[in-house]
Amino acid sequence: MNKTSAEALAAQVLGWLAGDDERLMSFLGMTGAEVGDLRHRANDPQFLGFLIDFLLQDEQALIEFCDRTNTPYDAPQRARLLLPGGDLPNWT
Repeated sequence: MNKTSAEALAAQVLGWLAGDDERLMSFLGMTGAEVGDLRHRANDPQFLGFLIDFLLQDEQALIEFCDRTNTPYDAPQRARLLLPGGDLPNWT
C-alpha cells in the first residue's frame, strides 16, 4: 500500500459513510464537520485520516465496511499509517 491507495481507501470510507445516515451524523458530530465540508475536504489527507480513525474506533463498522467493499480487514490500519497523524511514536 502507498499514500495514493491509502487516500483511495479513505475515499471509499467516505462513500460508505455517506450511505449510512446514523454513522455519518456521528462522524460529523465527532469532527465538527458539516455535510458541505465533505466534498470540499475529500482530498485533504488529514481529513481522510479522520475518516479512517472513525472507522477504526468501531470494530463492527470496520467489519461491515471491509465486507461490503471486499477490503482486507487490516487494510484500513495500514492505510492509516500512511496518512498525516497515523504514524505512531516509538516510545522504546
